[in-house]
Amino acid sequence: MKRFSAILLSVSILFLAGCSAEVGSDQWCADMKEKPKGEWTANEATDFTKHCLLK
Repeated sequence: MKRFSAILLSVSILFLAGCSAEVGSDQWCADMKEKPKGEWTANEATDFTKHCLLK
């Protein structure tokens, strides 16, 4: 049963990751503008600056 749960969790994570916008795309930039700045990771802030502000 634990193995089944682990497989189901892995598939769910892959499915959800496939639904997010690609970093640097217009949709990703728009999503980041809506997300509170306090919830951004350091990598997200760097990517936002690089791809959305310095295009």
